[in-house]
Amino acid sequence: MCKKLTIGRKDKADFPELDLLNIDVKVDTGAYTSSIHCHDITEYEKDGEKYVKFDLLDPSHPEYNEKEFKTKNYYIKSIKSSSGESEERFIIKTIIKLFNCDFETEFSLTDRSYMKTPVLLGRKLLANKFIVDVSKTNLSFKRKTKAL
Repeated sequence: MCKKLTIGRKDKADFPELDLLNIDVKVDTGAYTSSIHCHDITEYEKDGEKYVKFDLLDPSHPEYNEKEFKTKNYYIKSIKSSSGESEERFIIKTIIKLFNCDFETEFSLTDRSYMKTPVLLGRKLLANKFIVDVSKTNLSFKRKTKAL
């Protein structure tokens, strides 16, 4: 268990279960749920079980790995978008690595192609784990590169 850490307004994180490294993240204390940029998000049924499949990031992103992910461990939740409109989103659980610590948290799958950062970190992840200092950036990434 990691102690409460100071995180800046932007950083880079790893997603070991999704084979993504050094992905730009933005801290948003106004958002409750974290979100990750996906495309081709589709719900389907196989052998009587429901799944969601998706591609993370998009082909224009340097870390795009062309892998299609699928899971049956998800649920659907109504989330208010940055424009203030409610939309139904698929929510998955995965590991995010910050400050060399693994945190399991939920991410909504959404198209963030129009945003500067592909991942938004919300209060559900930040609460009781991080102190946010908006004057700082890349604190986790700097620690990671020093360790290498």
